[in-house]
Formats: sequence, structure tokens, C-alpha cells
Amino acid sequence: MLRSIISTDQAPQAIGTYSQAVKVGNTLYLSGQIPLVPETMTLIEGDMAAQIRRVFDNLKAVAQAAGGDLQDIAKLNIFLTDLSHFSLVNEIMAEYFQAPYPARAAVGVAALPKGAQVEMDAIMVIE
Repeated sequence: MLRSIISTDQAPQAIGTYSQAVKVGNTLYLSGQIPLVPETMTLIEGDMAAQIRRVFDNLKAVAQAAGGDLQDIAKLNIFLTDLSHFSLVNEIMAEYFQAPYPARAAVGVAALPKGAQVEMDAIMVIE
């Protein structure tokens, strides 16, 4: 099956040996996004809510570059350095998604790249 690499300057460029997303058939595998500002490649300034919104904005930019949108996400993985932010993720996620919501996992981790407090990756299906 043909694989396509998805890339956009509206989301942070890869900071390692990976692609922003890979499309196989009508399935898109989005790499993990941390709250980097695409133009500066630095962590967004502000509180945890700003970090979460930046991650959703980054995922949305990659999804749109592939011809989809966040609503096409079938599975969302959330990584948090502090699980006490779980309810804040839920609150902000409701600003970006409508029911039916994607399947989801939230995992507490010791650390994330560049000192980020949140990272998300996803699998989406484009009709």
C-alpha cells in the first residue's frame, strides 16, 4: 500500500527522525505534538491551558494538511507529566471536538521533550 508523508509549516517541524504524519490508504498516523509554536519552534508561553490548546492547534494543522480535521480522529493519545491536569484536558478538548468523541487514552509520564507538560498523538481516518 502506498504511504504518503504529510508535512505543513503550520505545525512544528519534526525535531527528530520522524514525519509530522504518515498516510496509509485513508488512515493518517499523526506523530506526537508538544506545545511548540511553529514559527519559533519554542514552547508556547503561558499556563497549562495555553499548552493544551497549542497541542490541539498543532494536531489540527497536520490533520488539515492531510485533507481532514480533528473530528476525523478515531484514536487520541494524551501524555501528561501531571495527571492532575486531566480535567483541564477534558474541558479544552470539548472546545475542539464534538460528539461522537474519539477513543482516547491519557497516560502519566515522567518527562516529555523540551520540558513540555503535554504531548498528544492520534490516528485518524479520512473518508
